[in-house]
Amino acid sequence: MPSTDLLIVNARIATLDRANPQAEAVLMRDGRFAAVGREADVRAAAAPDATVIEGKGLRAIPGLIDSHMHIIRGGLNYNLELRWDGVPTLADAMAMLKAQVARTPSPQWVRVVGGFTEHQFAEKRLPTLAELNAVAPDTPVFILHLYDRALLNAAALRAVGYTRDTPNPPGGEIVRDGAGNPTGLLLARPNATILYATLAKGPKLPPEYQRNSTRHFMREMNRLGVTGVIDAGGGFQNYPDDYAVIEDLHRDGELTLRISYNLFTQKPKEELADFAGWAKQVTPGQGDDTYRHNGAGEMLVYSAADFEDFRVERPEVPATMEGDLEPVIRLLAENRWPWRLHATYNETITAALNVFEKVNRDVPLTGINWFFDHCETISQRNIDRVAALGGGIAIQHRMAYQGEYFMERYGHRAAETTPPIKAMIAAGVPVGAGTDATRVASYNPWVSLSWLVTGKTVGGTSLYPVANRVSRDKALALWTHENTWFSSEVGKKGQIKVGQLADLALLSADYFAVPEPEIVHIEAVLTVLGGQVVHGAGDFAGHAPKLPPALPDWSPVNGRGGYYQSPEAAAKLAGACGCASACGVHGHDHAAALGAAAPTRDAQGFWGVFGCGCWAV
Repeated sequence: MPSTDLLIVNARIATLDRANPQAEAVLMRDGRFAAVGREADVRAAAAPDATVIEGKGLRAIPGLIDSHMHIIRGGLNYNLELRWDGVPTLADAMAMLKAQVARTPSPQWVRVVGGFTEHQFAEKRLPTLAELNAVAPDTPVFILHLYDRALLNAAALRAVGYTRDTPNPPGGEIVRDGAGNPTGLLLARPNATILYATLAKGPKLPPEYQRNSTRHFMREMNRLGVTGVIDAGGGFQNYPDDYAVIEDLHRDGELTLRISYNLFTQKPKEELADFAGWAKQVTPGQGDDTYRHNGAGEMLVYSAADFEDFRVERPEVPATMEGDLEPVIRLLAENRWPWRLHATYNETITAALNVFEKVNRDVPLTGINWFFDHCETISQRNIDRVAALGGGIAIQHRMAYQGEYFMERYGHRAAETTPPIKAMIAAGVPVGAGTDATRVASYNPWVSLSWLVTGKTVGGTSLYPVANRVSRDKALALWTHENTWFSSEVGKKGQIKVGQLADLALLSADYFAVPEPEIVHIEAVLTVLGGQVVHGAGDFAGHAPKLPPALPDWSPVNGRGGYYQSPEAAAKLAGACGCASACGVHGHDHAAALGAAAPTRDAQGFWGVFGCGCWAV
């Protein structure tokens, strides 16, 4: 029987194992690390027919783990979305939009759904509605900016049916002109329901395309060195219906990320019934090392949802919140379900801790890995209360995208500890890092690592003094083994250590040595999950499995999809195409290349799979 041994040699390996912090080579066998250390010793432990990958002296790290993102929901829609994540100028963004409009068939939309902020653009502004209408007079365009607004061109307004007679929905505003007609600007006041409800009116991918879309999104995460994700559920993501695609991929062995998922209540006033029903269907930890249940949240009850649009005033905690939350927490504690709770503001955290402490007196929370998400304005007193109850805090780099708005409202001094990362760590609270992608911040982990180290927003504004920044080593720990507490998997992964799951990333540049402004541009040239290569680029492209082209053919992923790469970086990392100018992945037009042989679109406006043989990723 052929050996399953995979050996990587001549690499600078940061193991994050204090007993063996640096290594030259690593051996992976049966999904786990089998030897880590000097190259001669590791080679000696390998089977004679081991697969050997030359690391070319590059930096290797444990596979990154995102403790909070929405990979399951995001995967269902990834192939439909034009991403402006990391795009440096509005001019570039609009050129991308114009190109995508040209390739998008009726009745499909072009949608830019989060992952960017106006502050990242050199122009420091969003496009105007007039600019959108000029670029796309007939194709619906929907642009979601953070949690504060959506921009719809006239064609999108027609598609969703908003007219002068459409009333403002609860929690949102349809901005109107002097004659009462919708302009195309939707505002989230005081919550984002109007934004999500409008987005939900757009065409959806059929199930087979959702499967393809999810695979492409996972591979995009692999490209950035991510091997694990804790999925925080999400609005319009119902269990078990909207989990069918990810569960099918898991069943068929096609997941390229380890996914732990939380269940997010979907119905106001029916939250307790949701969790009571789910407690009979699934238990925390159910599953395997690739796909497993993780508990409840991040929404536990709707009255506890504190919407974080820093352009408007903080929402008040409803008087009913503690009474609504208590029976849910009591149910979860009695069933030993871990939970996570979205909480931006200290006032929400105070009310939630009142409930947690009350339940703890009757049902001790010891051993339940519960935690808060976000905690931008948490006080020292509440940090200490979290520590006393044995809870944790998962932080995200949302302030890298919204920091300027926070400072406008509350001042620079207040922004210096939003969130108070160093105080959390000093209190002994388990702290982990993530992105909260995809509808606000980008899914790119290197943006988060840069934010943790530099304290700067993506627009270049300095938020944090040195006292609230962490070292590169600590930031990487927050993105690897320290995140395993949040999925109750401590000691199983997150380090390059004998016996742990064999997940690692070989990097395009040395994270520990590049200048701080370059951290955000790092990506993986080789990513390994469980001893199997799941991504390769450039010289390492031949080691990676092939991925089918994105469906539908007009998907933005087949043009300039994913996190922005400069032309120079893309050229440096691009692998062989295999089909010359017909490669949609590299931005060429399949239809033009194939001429009359191009297939027709189906009734939904989707292209069929091309037969050009292009499998480049």
